Amino acid sequence: MIKQYHIVIKGRVQGVGYRWFARQAAEELGICGYVKNLANGDVEVVAEGEPAVVDKFIEYLRQGPSFAHVVDIQVKQKDFIQSFNNFEVSF
Repeated sequence: MIKQYHIVIKGRVQGVGYRWFARQAAEELGICGYVKNLANGDVEVVAEGEPAVVDKFIEYLRQGPSFAHVVDIQVKQKDFIQSFNNFEVSF
């Protein structure tokens, strides 16, 4: 069963290629949604997919690209809405 997840990543995650890293991981795993920078320095991700696949995606997000330093990840599961057809970097 497909679910939607709202994910907020905290730490040094802006200016280090984090959004592009997240997009690549999402595309490899077949996850739909988006990633964007927030004004407070965090990164927001909305991901739709099978729970086991999204769990793997979240592990990628915990690691991040080489110059990132992830301090915390907050995940909220929501009912599936099917809002997205692909995964995009939002500006």
